[in-house]
Amino acid sequence: MSMDAQRKPSEAAGESFIKPDAGLQPPPAELLELAAGVSEAPPLATPLGEEEEMEQKRRAPSPLRESLRRLRRDKRAMFSLGLIIFFVLVAFFGPPIYQHIGGIYQSPQNGPVPASVYHSYYHEELIRQDEGPSAQYWLGTDDLGRDILARLMQGMLVSIIVAALVEVVDIVLGLIVGVLAGYFGGWIDQLLARFTDLMFAFPGLLFAIMLTGIIGPGASDALAKLPIIGPNGNGRLLLVSLALAITVWPLMARYVRGQTLQLKEQQFIEAARTSGSSDLRIIFRHIIPNLMSIVVVASTLNISNTIIGEAGISLLGLGVQAPGSSLGLMISDATPYINTHPWEILVPTTVLALIVVAFSFLGDGLRDAFDPRSKD
Repeated sequence: MSMDAQRKPSEAAGESFIKPDAGLQPPPAELLELAAGVSEAPPLATPLGEEEEMEQKRRAPSPLRESLRRLRRDKRAMFSLGLIIFFVLVAFFGPPIYQHIGGIYQSPQNGPVPASVYHSYYHEELIRQDEGPSAQYWLGTDDLGRDILARLMQGMLVSIIVAALVEVVDIVLGLIVGVLAGYFGGWIDQLLARFTDLMFAFPGLLFAIMLTGIIGPGASDALAKLPIIGPNGNGRLLLVSLALAITVWPLMARYVRGQTLQLKEQQFIEAARTSGSSDLRIIFRHIIPNLMSIVVVASTLNISNTIIGEAGISLLGLGVQAPGSSLGLMISDATPYINTHPWEILVPTTVLALIVVAFSFLGDGLRDAFDPRSKD
């Protein structure tokens, strides 16, 4: 009896604990709706498949495409590029086309002269000096009766060839010296740095004038025997190019060396070195491709100085010699007639200014495109 008596109070207590309180009120309907909205959370996004990830990587533009896209947005640089392309096409394809325009000219001095002769840059018609633009001579003639348009196209060709030759030497020597000094360091860096400092000690234009003035006459006769150069006053073309190239490559070497010092500390270079790649492979596969942006920008900006240097040397009479043609030589020949025939000096001066400004604007556009932080 005592056990049953004890069990009944405990069961009563348990029933009272489990039994809900009838006095509690249900929650409002607003809280129930809010709780239902929270519990129905949107499902988590499923991870992308491998094909979709590869597709997104393909669509992502590369750094080169991003740079080209920024360059296309620069209207000034694109206009300058179009102007440069126009001058290059005129310089290379203009003379052969121009020499086939026109009939035979009955010259009182030289007899029948075909268009291929009187539209050449070296033919002289002394009885037709200092003429204005006409149907036969589109830009007139100079003080010796030579076609100004033909000489202008030859002058542009000379400027472009000199600039191309100088930049080839500039890029090759600058890359070799700069990469070796920046990548290996040590005594190689010290030796090459002192050598470039020695080259910087020579004023560029003054060194070119000294070189062409000392060995110019002999080199002109020797180089005139080359079939590409020819005897028509262009013998000093290679000499001027060499003189200018010697003075410009140390600056390119410094640019390349500084960039190489940064690149060789990058993680992808360390990974290539850890994987067993040789120094030569790292230089050609990883260092040099990442230097192309700064090389292109520096060489484009340097073309303007090269063209000005060539024109200055020819203006002083140390570059291309008559009957050859150069923009600087045309300006020099027309200077005495600036008051009586200003057209003869205005044409080459304007073309020279347009070429220099176009390359300068294009170089600025390339620099801003490949390095947007340079604007800051």
